[in-house]
Amino acid sequence: MLKSSEASPTFAPVRIRPVSTARERRSFIAFPYTLYRSSPYWVAPLRRDQSQLLFSKHNPFFLHSQIKTFIAEDATGRVLGRIAAIVNGMHLKRHDDGVGFFGFFECVERYEVASALFDAASAHLKEQGLRAMRGPTNPSINESSGLLVNGFDRAPSLLMPYNPPYYEPFLLRYGFGRVMRMWAYYGAWKHLNTERLRRGADIVRRRVPRLILRNPDMSRFTEEALTMHGIYNLAFDTGWGNVPMSEAEFLYMAKAMRPILDPRIVFFLEHEGRAVGFSLSLPNINTAMRHLPDGRLFPLGFIKLLGHLRFSARAEFRTIVLALLPEYQRRGLDSLLILNTIEQGRQHGYLASELSWVMDDNVVLKNALDHLGAVIDKEYAMFEKRIV
Repeated sequence: MLKSSEASPTFAPVRIRPVSTARERRSFIAFPYTLYRSSPYWVAPLRRDQSQLLFSKHNPFFLHSQIKTFIAEDATGRVLGRIAAIVNGMHLKRHDDGVGFFGFFECVERYEVASALFDAASAHLKEQGLRAMRGPTNPSINESSGLLVNGFDRAPSLLMPYNPPYYEPFLLRYGFGRVMRMWAYYGAWKHLNTERLRRGADIVRRRVPRLILRNPDMSRFTEEALTMHGIYNLAFDTGWGNVPMSEAEFLYMAKAMRPILDPRIVFFLEHEGRAVGFSLSLPNINTAMRHLPDGRLFPLGFIKLLGHLRFSARAEFRTIVLALLPEYQRRGLDSLLILNTIEQGRQHGYLASELSWVMDDNVVLKNALDHLGAVIDKEYAMFEKRIV
């Protein structure tokens, strides 16, 4: 990673520039690829995907929200950091709490750079009438969110963030405080004790007859995705920081995931013909993405990526969502989804999985994973600061 001595002299002034031109947008996207160039753990996202997420008019997030991006430069114009100030309209409609967000934060190991970036983001959010700044969300809590605070010596799973250890001290020094912890649980099949889980699943089946587990029908992809969308919004309606997703947002994300989807490890739970829950797992293609450190598919990246996907075993997957309708929660039905995911994953050649992230206040799921023998692999946190 870039150290302060690599970037510029520590006494050099820091200039914050709002991103407005195509060149500045490219610089904003490009900075992490330089920052993490010597990191053995960071996994480069595709530059194309980052551009679409941040700047594309086709991203339905922008139908209700705004993102203002900034870059930090030294006197020579060399980029030292970046940040996005995010006004999430869906969050404000749901919570009406005056909270804005920051995301896409990266900087060299110089506190004055981080401080200047936080100043710029908080000033913009104050101009929008907001009273607090929370993050990181990239761009919302429904996507890549949280700051890695423990587990820096391991690569992140698919769609999970990675950052250097000095970010949290910078946030705390600026006045942020932790407002939520999130955990990534890891389970290798050979270390899991599924007997208790199996007994629990058998009890659930006796208590709630006419339960069916099925894989999604890929010929009805949009319809199946919309079924998930309806369950998702209801399942997490009372969750901490919950922000409902619009149909357009959910379909946008679902279509982006489709090329890597393995329907054999995705499940609907139906009761009397009605979908009441689902689990969504995706192969951890980060094991292949690590071979594209510049985040470019062309001219040779696509061939390289395809080769690693085809000839290296997809040993792991990440379970991204485990959702049940409110009236079916706290009845043990999650055991059916967890057990089936493990069994089918093992049957189809996967050796392990990560369940992430699990919020600290989700005591029921944490206890279930502890009894199963899954271990906490990484810790993430959300931070907040008053800005008035």
